[in-house]
Amino acid sequence: MSEKVKYEMEFPIQVSPSLLYQYISTPSGLSEWFADNVNSRGELFTFIWEGSEEQAKLVTKKSDEKIKLKWVEDEDPSAYFQMRIQVDEITKDVSLMITDFAYDDEIDEGKMLWENMISELKQILGSA
Repeated sequence: MSEKVKYEMEFPIQVSPSLLYQYISTPSGLSEWFADNVNSRGELFTFIWEGSEEQAKLVTKKSDEKIKLKWVEDEDPSAYFQMRIQVDEITKDVSLMITDFAYDDEIDEGKMLWENMISELKQILGSA
């Protein structure tokens, strides 16, 4: 089985880092744009989309900065997905940095999915 490939994306978002962090790190925030519903119990997040359910384990979390999760059923031990808030020191521009993993033939699809979801997030935040 081939290994997944890491890819990264950057999305400029005109919003405060602390507000953005609420949308990427809490079940209620994630429910607004990432999945139909999100529940968490301790380090385990359950994401629900149109009746299907996937669980992810919290790997690391740093307040107002990043959240890193790993899909429980992912067979690739090195694969994870991370949402990290980056603030430019000079301009104070805020970007959401996405790190994810996919098989070579699924990277374009993965990127498109992130673009659609971040577009929805920007609309919710009034940053579109």
